[in-house]
Amino acid sequence: MTEFTIDRRELEDLLLLYPSGYINAHTVRQFESEIRRAVDQKRFKIIVNCTGLSYIASAGLGAMMGAIEEIRENGGDLRVTDLNQTVANIFEILGFHHVYRVFASEGEAIASFRNEGGSPG
Repeated sequence: MTEFTIDRRELEDLLLLYPSGYINAHTVRQFESEIRRAVDQKRFKIIVNCTGLSYIASAGLGAMMGAIEEIRENGGDLRVTDLNQTVANIFEILGFHHVYRVFASEGEAIASFRNEGGSPG
């Protein structure tokens, strides 16, 4: 079985998740439970940094879809950053680049949340 780990870091009101390895049918529950844990803790501004992610199967994308409605209903979002070419292709083929905001770097994803929370106009 392929090894999978997921680290987390809190940065003020943001939660950053760092999956590493392969998200597939064998590892998706661990990924899904981290997203669920975030929602249960009322952490609705989530960034998934995919620097260490080698592959994501449709089950992993389904785990993100399972929580996105609740996240957005609570004024948050789940944003994705640092996709390698393999993972980026999967996102594009399945149309997930239309569902999630994807950023080239973690800094850009953090800034996108910060820019929304500022003063109007």
